Amino acid sequence: MAEWRSDVHDAGPLVRLLASTQFAFNIGFFAVVPYLAVHLGQTLGLAGWLVGLVLGLRTFSQQGLFAVGGALTDRFGVRPVVLTGCVLRAAGFAWLAVAQATAGVIASVLLIGFAAALFSPAVETEAARQAVGYERRTGRPRTRVLGLFSAAGQAGTLIGPVLGSLLLLGGFRTACLAGAALFMLVWFGHLRLLPEEPPRPDGPAPGPQRPQGRPSGLLDRRFLGLCAAYSSYLVAYNQLYLALPQEVERATGSQAALGWLLALASAFYLIVQMPLLNWASRRLTRRGAVRAGLLLIAVGFVGAAVLLPVEAAGGLLPSVAFVLLLTAGQALVVPTARAWLPDLVADRRLGLANGTMSSVAGLAVLACGAPAGALLSAPGAVPWLVLAVLPLLGCLAAPGRPEVRRGGS
Repeated sequence: MAEWRSDVHDAGPLVRLLASTQFAFNIGFFAVVPYLAVHLGQTLGLAGWLVGLVLGLRTFSQQGLFAVGGALTDRFGVRPVVLTGCVLRAAGFAWLAVAQATAGVIASVLLIGFAAALFSPAVETEAARQAVGYERRTGRPRTRVLGLFSAAGQAGTLIGPVLGSLLLLGGFRTACLAGAALFMLVWFGHLRLLPEEPPRPDGPAPGPQRPQGRPSGLLDRRFLGLCAAYSSYLVAYNQLYLALPQEVERATGSQAALGWLLALASAFYLIVQMPLLNWASRRLTRRGAVRAGLLLIAVGFVGAAVLLPVEAAGGLLPSVAFVLLLTAGQALVVPTARAWLPDLVADRRLGLANGTMSSVAGLAVLACGAPAGALLSAPGAVPWLVLAVLPLLGCLAAPGRPEVRRGGS
């Protein structure tokens, strides 16, 4: 806990602003979006295929357009992109609160997704830059700052659905309007506190330098390798929403335990992230940390397959093992991948690189969704064992580099 307080203090006010707004942003998002499908299907009476289309469009307008938000961040700076994203997200939720016609629902959902495609790459890019500055000022690994940023988002993910379930007592419109109000508070906080020109890191990083050559462009094989590794992680992580619900249904006959398992994932992430990152920063290169995280995820799939016959814990033991190991892998992969980007691309392209990595991963999830769904109809442990291959392929894709111990990660 003392280390957390020290990191929060030494990271500076801008990092604390970015982390707190990521926390608030995820609360607002997860207070509404998890309940969107029920609203569309039951309240508005949309057909199942149309509900699926609307949800798919929301995902594409967000994840698929991260590269656009990153490029705009490089061109115009963080402040205007973040402020625009907050306003558009608030407008999208306010519109969704009153939309009744199909066209209005689709337009509002697209606006909500595009707003995140602006806000998230801008905030993540600036967090990565500030993490580099933190490393140079303090000599501590930059992943500690990015770990705090990720933990803030996970805390919002944990609290958001609970808040949403309470807001839904007043109806879906109440939840949407509350979300819109929260995003306007985030906008006001950034308007007051986010500087026009955030400080940039200068000077060399402390500790042993990594002989990695001059940062290159987006076609550099190391950057493409990191995109491939990160994509394998995101496809595996998406199984929380595809394979896990089916396993819970198989084991218990309902999905009542799914919400508890997702809450377990968020809580476990908050507990293990900093200890894992501290361990990795002392013993592993960035490539090694990404590989270790992907290996944990692969073990999670294999563990679920092995434990399928076990009926302890109400038949949920395979699901629990998968959730815990996937979350531990996520806690290593995500902050380390974000911390690695400033070493692989020039600073002027950092926003585009950050957004591109997310967009490529989102497209990989889209491309693998149907095959993974079809695979889940196979009997027994087969789906879990086949899915375990994905993070193993990501281990192979992780870009090579001179294996020098990290002075900071």
